[in-house]
Amino acid sequence: MFQLHPVLQKDTVLVGEFSLSLLLISKDANYPWVILVPKRSDIDEIYQLSVSDRQELLKESCLLANALVKICKPDKLNIATIGNMVPQLHMHHVCRYQTDLCWPKPVWGQAPSSTYVSQELERFKQRLRAELGEYISDSQR
Repeated sequence: MFQLHPVLQKDTVLVGEFSLSLLLISKDANYPWVILVPKRSDIDEIYQLSVSDRQELLKESCLLANALVKICKPDKLNIATIGNMVPQLHMHHVCRYQTDLCWPKPVWGQAPSSTYVSQELERFKQRLRAELGEYISDSQR
């Protein structure tokens, strides 16, 4: 049975669910940072997904990327599956700006995490939900 990794559980807020993946916002307010986690047990890498799940993950990633570019207007959108600290397959979508704390370096380990003001996090969550509309559903974790 699928269970979200404890680090992702602690460090994110649930937005909703695509057909394959949970849609999560990172609690690090330094960057608009959203994570997809396929709801599959014991999967660490994309190649371990079935062909249809790989196609669905790419579709969901593209839907999310389009929404983030429309909402956040980043200079660059970084999409990655790193997994060095959290082995469960998860796909980061990080909006980057030439003015952000780490530009042009990677975001990992460069700057202390910043906490969202609760209204900002809720507003970001609602904007994602509105933009993705029919593609995501409510979920309780």
